[in-house]
Amino acid sequence: MTQTWFITGSSRGFGRDLTVAALEADDQVVATARKPEQLDDLVERYGDRVLPLALDVTDRAAATAALRAGVDRFGRIDVVVNNAGYANLSPVETTPEDDFRRQFDTNFWGVYNVSTAALPLLKAQGAGTVVQFSSIGGRVGGNPGLGSYQAAKFAVDGFTRVLAAETAPFGIRYLVVEPSGFATDWAGPSMRIPDVAPEYDKTVGALIRHFDSTVTAAGDPRRAGEILVRIVKQPKLPSHLLLGVAAVELAQDYSRAQLDEAAAWERVSRSADFDQPYPVDLVDHI
Repeated sequence: MTQTWFITGSSRGFGRDLTVAALEADDQVVATARKPEQLDDLVERYGDRVLPLALDVTDRAAATAALRAGVDRFGRIDVVVNNAGYANLSPVETTPEDDFRRQFDTNFWGVYNVSTAALPLLKAQGAGTVVQFSSIGGRVGGNPGLGSYQAAKFAVDGFTRVLAAETAPFGIRYLVVEPSGFATDWAGPSMRIPDVAPEYDKTVGALIRHFDSTVTAAGDPRRAGEILVRIVKQPKLPSHLLLGVAAVELAQDYSRAQLDEAAAWERVSRSADFDQPYPVDLVDHI
């Protein structure tokens, strides 16, 4: 069955490869980007199965209009993909507030805008899938220099969990995608990296040097796009999909550490309830 996709950030990176994968699967795509002319080659190749539209995801009215244009063209929207996002790299302390907020506006509020604008359409259809691009950093966190980006990705995950619970009766499905390092331009020219204060050289500076090194990202975005198209067409979705070896290993290590810590502090944690033994000796925990 042919599906119609609505994909943000379609001009490059994951969005571009996912758009191509959906079109190669004989689906239709409303491909949005800040500069839709960057999608001209896809229109030449796939014809009227591609609808390129300009969209700044921080503009909710524009998101609503783009979704409506997609329905007007194709009759319905089956899959909404919130992929658009970016990061600048600097310590939280020294990141200008307006830069921190602009990143959050795109990486979280952009997801909010598109998701909530899509809900009336998906509810009316009684079906639809929403794919939210997060990051393995949105699960394990802690990468120095990515405070705004990773905070937004954690927020996207929490927001999507609530949406899934609220809209369960409406036939809407949700998938949070958590990639590790992929061969996209995410850490390329669009990432601004100001000079880092000397006291943050061992943390933020180390990550910058890693990005500047010749290390090649292990993830293949073309494969990721094909995997996602295949998964979305299945009758049952995972709530979260890790993509890449590093994502799997980091997630598993993090979950084991969380369980170990919860077990180690269990007696202390339980003692906060009225009916539990109190106080509990802290000697073993300090």
